This record gives sequence, structure tokens and C-alpha cells, in this order.
Amino acid sequence: MTETLSPGATIGILGGGQLGRMLSVAASRLGFKCHIFEPGAEPPAGQVAHKVTTASYDDHAALRAFAESVDVVTYEFENVPTAALDLIESIRPIHPNRKALATSQDRIVEKSFLNGIGLATAPWAEVTDRASLDAAIAKVGTPSILKTTRLGYDGKGQMRLKSPADADGAFAAMAGATCVLEGFVDFSCEISVIAARGLDGSVSCFDPGENVHRDGILHTTTVPASVPGSVAADAVLIAGRILNALDYVGVLGVELFVTPKGLLVNEIAPRVHNSGHWTQAGCTVDQFEQHIRAVAGWPLGDGKRYADVEMLNLIGDDVAQIPALAREPRTQIHLYGKADVKPGRKMGHVNRVL
Repeated sequence: MTETLSPGATIGILGGGQLGRMLSVAASRLGFKCHIFEPGAEPPAGQVAHKVTTASYDDHAALRAFAESVDVVTYEFENVPTAALDLIESIRPIHPNRKALATSQDRIVEKSFLNGIGLATAPWAEVTDRASLDAAIAKVGTPSILKTTRLGYDGKGQMRLKSPADADGAFAAMAGATCVLEGFVDFSCEISVIAARGLDGSVSCFDPGENVHRDGILHTTTVPASVPGSVAADAVLIAGRILNALDYVGVLGVELFVTPKGLLVNEIAPRVHNSGHWTQAGCTVDQFEQHIRAVAGWPLGDGKRYADVEMLNLIGDDVAQIPALAREPRTQIHLYGKADVKPGRKMGHVNRVL
């Protein structure tokens, strides 16, 4: 077990995007410094962190210097190369652990893990070549969705199949990548649970939020979710089962479909999560502070919600709404410090207390 970190210690964060930015702000409130490792120049997290290393993940000298300068390492996105993690872990502990990262990096590994601990998912089949896609369609059926097993997010790396006739085009679009074919699910809504597990094995979960997507990107998360209390309780129990099975330390996002036959796990994210931003306005200890507490060996905070909240993502030109949003009562604005506005790019979010 990692020793409990005292204020003044340094937390290393792999990745310098908006999640790293908000982790750095939370860490600074607790008296910690953050050192960001990010290949891209002038990352959003760098504007609020104590130190930034700008280097690629195959720069072993930079990785070693980074690891030696911090007390513990965490990450804000999943796709950190294995070789970089091997080097860092030889010097400093990494939380959440490598098992959690490896599980979430590959959709087939993730679904196999979830099914293996008794959790239901959408029907799925592995696709490695054109013939296996036909076999997968025979097993899963259509409509369905073909997804790359790695590196897909916010609707990227996905193709929908309305019928078997779409197979050729979908397979070609995947450019030879190993994929998974997922059957469509009859669900009433998607909810997500932001859950945390400490170094001592304690677990704390935030209330499930209800998610609405537009063009494959999260648009809003609202709490409380419009589901019965029994469904919300089941969602929290599922999140706890995943945390314990992974021997997890930190915050985990679990997305679930609410169906007539019960909850299906859509995917897990071994980090703070977009659908947990509402906690900044609805809880005394938000998801970012909860993650810092966990990786630093501190007691987890109380995740109890004291307000109803709607989180709205600001995507691309949505940032033009800021002057109007700033005049709204009970509205909390979070901008990510990104200089270039691009379609589909998350520029910030707002939390509205309802």
C-alpha cells in the first residue's frame, strides 16, 4: 500500500486535457502540486498545474525524470502506451492499476471481464476479418454497431449496420482493425455511476446521472436520473462490484443501459468522467477531489448529493453562449482554456442547479 501523501507532495498526471486540468485544481485545494506529462504543447492542464513536461510517450529519459519528480502517478485518459507505463511503474506507483487500464483499453477484454464477473452487456462478437463479421452478424443480428476494440471515443471508430448489406462498407471503414460487433439494445435511457475506491478498500458512489448524447458525444447529464430507486441502487452495486474485482484505487465511470430486463453495462472508464462533472455543483466533495483523495491515500469524501443538477457540455461553437450563460442564476461555468474552437471539441461545460 502506498503511504498516505501529505500536503506538499506531487501528483503526476499522464495527459494534459480538461480532466487533468480539473484534477490539478482539486489537488491544489488539498495542498498538493501536480506535474503534467503531455506530448502536445500548451495543454489545458498546464495553465493550472505546478509543472508540465512536454514530451512524447516514447521519450524514456523524459518519462524517467517525470516519474522521479512525483510521489504517485495517475492518468486522465486510457490510451497511454504500455512501454511508458512499464517504465513509470518501475519507479512510482500508478493508480488506478494496470489491470484496470488494460481492461478498459480493449472493448473485447472489457466485455469479457464484465461478463466474467456476472454482469450483463449488450450481445457482442469479435470481428477480426470479413468472414468473422458475417459470423458475428449471424450471432448478434442487425441493426448493430461495429466498433474498433481500441482508441474509439465520442462516437469515433464506429459504424452502424442497418442490415447485412451494410457489412462491406462497415468493414472497409474499420481499415483492418480488430473490432467488436454489438447488438442494438432496447433501452429507456442511459445512466452512469461515478464511483470511487480508496487504498483501504472503502467504496463511495455518487448518485446515478441520466445521460443524453448528440452525434455520439455526451450532451447533458442530469441528477437525479429518472429511474426507480431500486434501479439506482442496483447501478451503484454494479459499480461497487467492478471496483472490487479490479482492486481499483481512484474514480471510475460506469455507463449503463436501463432496459426492461434490467441494467446492462455499456462501458467503463478508469478515470474521472464527463458524466460526473455535475458533482462540482451537487456535492461537497466532487469527483475530482475524490480521485485525488483516493490516489493520495486519504479517506474518501462523502459523495452525498445536496442539489439537483444538469450538466451541459459546451461543444465547438457552443462557447458563444457564454455571455448569456453568465447571466443565468444558479449556473456554474467551467471553461477548459482551449484556444481553438473546433466542431465536436469539448470547450467547457456548465452545471445548472435545478
